[in-house]
Amino acid sequence: MAQRAVRSHRALALAAAVGLGALFVAPSYAQGTKIGFVSTERILRDSKPAKAAQAKIEGEFKKRDQELQRLADSLRSEAQKLDKDAPVLSEAERVKRQRKLQDMDSDLQRKRREFQEDFNRRRNEEFSAIVEKADAAIKKIAEQQNYDLIIQDAVTVSPRVDITDQVISALGG
Repeated sequence: MAQRAVRSHRALALAAAVGLGALFVAPSYAQGTKIGFVSTERILRDSKPAKAAQAKIEGEFKKRDQELQRLADSLRSEAQKLDKDAPVLSEAERVKRQRKLQDMDSDLQRKRREFQEDFNRRRNEEFSAIVEKADAAIKKIAEQQNYDLIIQDAVTVSPRVDITDQVISALGG
């Protein structure tokens, strides 16, 4: 019985809170609140600064990526060679070559992790600068066009409030 009373009290409190919330929200719509939306994902994918940053980062990491590819090819080649030679190898030689392959694989995996960490760190550095510029552009647009609220990254948005193209344009395209 006591549990029902507690649940009933919670339900009543929730209903009251929702009702009060509606009272506070309704006047802001009556006054014509201007809301905008910006897709950070689109800015970091489609803007000129984002495309330039991506090309710059890829250029910086191209040599290391090629080296990783070369190591992977070498590992694959050594594994194929071991498979081919295995029937005629002594047990000691087979074990030695298997250890060498394991060492090569461990080295490759370590280098791939380091590459990915360095790539992500560098990408975050470049893209955080773009986000700062985008935030400044958003604030400027908000002031110039009298927005009361600009939301970034929502689940669903009406195209009529999406100002992402304006922000991309303000960033130079």
